[in-house]
Amino acid sequence: MSIFAEVDHVNRVFVLPDGGEYIALSNIELKIRKGEFISLVGHSGCGKSTLLNLIAGLDKPTQGGIILEGRQVTEPGPDRMVVFQNYSLLPWLTVRENIALAVDSAMKSLPNGERRGIIEHHIDLVGLRHAADKRPAHLSGGMKQRVAIARALAIRPKLLLLDEPFGALDALTRGGLQEQLMRICQESQVTCVMVTHDVDEALLLSDRVVLMTNGPAAYVGQILDVPIPRPRDRMSVIKHPSYYTLRSEVVYFLNQQRRAKRQKARQTVAVARNGLEKVNLDLGFIPLTDCAPLVVAKERGFFEKQGLTEVNLRREPSWKAIESGVRNKRLDGAMMVAGMPLGMTLGFNGKPPVPVVTGITLSRNGNAITFHRRFLDAGVRNLADFKGYIAANPDQKPILGIVHPTSMHNLMLRYWLASAGIDPDRDVNLMVIPPAQMVANLKSGGIDGYCVGEPWNSRAVNEGLGFVMATDLDIWPGHCEKMMGVREDWATAYPQTHLALVKALLEACDYCDDPRNREDVAALLSRSEYVGADPADIRPGLVDAYATGLGEPQDLPRFNQFAFDKTNCPDRTEALWMMTQMARWGIIPFPRNWIEVLDRVRKMEVFSAAAQAVGMMDLGRDRGPIKMFDGTVFNPDDPVQYLQGLSIRQEIDVREVSLDSSRPRVDTPAA
Repeated sequence: MSIFAEVDHVNRVFVLPDGGEYIALSNIELKIRKGEFISLVGHSGCGKSTLLNLIAGLDKPTQGGIILEGRQVTEPGPDRMVVFQNYSLLPWLTVRENIALAVDSAMKSLPNGERRGIIEHHIDLVGLRHAADKRPAHLSGGMKQRVAIARALAIRPKLLLLDEPFGALDALTRGGLQEQLMRICQESQVTCVMVTHDVDEALLLSDRVVLMTNGPAAYVGQILDVPIPRPRDRMSVIKHPSYYTLRSEVVYFLNQQRRAKRQKARQTVAVARNGLEKVNLDLGFIPLTDCAPLVVAKERGFFEKQGLTEVNLRREPSWKAIESGVRNKRLDGAMMVAGMPLGMTLGFNGKPPVPVVTGITLSRNGNAITFHRRFLDAGVRNLADFKGYIAANPDQKPILGIVHPTSMHNLMLRYWLASAGIDPDRDVNLMVIPPAQMVANLKSGGIDGYCVGEPWNSRAVNEGLGFVMATDLDIWPGHCEKMMGVREDWATAYPQTHLALVKALLEACDYCDDPRNREDVAALLSRSEYVGADPADIRPGLVDAYATGLGEPQDLPRFNQFAFDKTNCPDRTEALWMMTQMARWGIIPFPRNWIEVLDRVRKMEVFSAAAQAVGMMDLGRDRGPIKMFDGTVFNPDDPVQYLQGLSIRQEIDVREVSLDSSRPRVDTPAA
């Protein structure tokens, strides 16, 4: 669908009577497609109705603008109609007369007979023929709201804006009107934006749910696609495999905002202690087994031990949200997929570069490649079988899920496929999906398989839905998986805080890899504010033997690795391999000045200082070639030659990259 309306970087600031300012909305950016139904959800005071009024033209943004079909919205107009919670009917007019008031005002040029036809049609559309001559005092709340909807639709608006239209109605009436509104909107192909507090209502009606953070300075915290086919009814929505995952994400977001509001209400200005510039941090994480070091650092007191007395762990819905949170400074730092600090620094996929540094590797290994069990029925049990399946079914490209372009999940899945002569850009379709939504998409048939961390592989196996074709121990055992990433300017402004953060995480990683603590780690991860999954899905590979769905469970003692074998060193050789793979697939240009890039991103000096301070070895990992499962050897001394020798790849773009400018300095391509 084409972009129909756009909220373009809108701020709304209100001047207070005392001369101060209240920032209601900050940098709101939203694109609305034609025929789409969008719900705005958030706590009271988050600016939902303010945003709706701006779109309607009832208010004007302080900065930015609202664009509707290529034209800026500067005032109210008949192309946008608002349905309010309080009906806004004239009490002395009948149902027919209330609708006629809008039609006669907006459609003066039409003949009387045509206007009467429009009025009568919309009376029938909302099922009020029997009450057409009644005044509002003789109508129920639900009937009044139907009149308001009919009046809004009767003038054929391009955009229907609904401000909690069913908030004052009882549950039975609300349910009936919701389904009627769905039917009307689908028949009329009208574009809708609705404000609601009702999570179930939002998921029932919407194509996308826009989640707003708390005010002041509220912004779009998350946007959820609702992949439930239309036409819909309540039961089909509830039974859809994505429904409870989506509902859980919305509820968790709202609960998180509620906690943030309570915390802000009692928050005092932090006074730096122990030589730290900053002691209150917001750190992002994704609900995965290998978020364990952050959880342990908070719950077992390692952050507090290092003087970080106010650390808030922010559960994020996707790696895209992690990237955005660090990029826009909402987060002080975050657990990141291994390639994200490099990708953000170099401007992956054409995005503006944001220098990000890392002083610690949080984990190694921990991923698997899972396929739907129907592939077993087709005789597919390994990579060679999968290649044969693709050759035998050229018109059915398998769809495989990945979590982020810069993740090892993407890079290793692509490497694994290419090693068998399968071109990941031609022979399969790769789709970016948040980790927590992988199983639901596999169940619904939206994807055929995925590469992701735990507990989402074990969940598919335990539900009898999928089987693990390979773990990353089969591809590259001991590879870097998750990092702690912070913006370079943040690390420069708070060097002692950054050091304290790395020290706390080093001690937490050591705790996680002590076998005596693994039961405690699994119990912490099972809590709802962290991973919140069934312990039976969290334990495999972390505590128990690992089940693949093919034969007996296997003992994989290094499946989740947090400290053993110099895990925590932010090794530059493996980072260089990641850059070659991202360049191989066109995610970034390969930097000719790759040593400069590695020195800038991988902060060995921070790791070394932190390790010495907590009494741990600060030795780097052994430098040398990396040998992959297929026998290919990566020589870190000549990465360009390695790239040129790959048989399956995109055109390699080698250029010198300036890290002091948002625009790369381009040299003559070397490949």
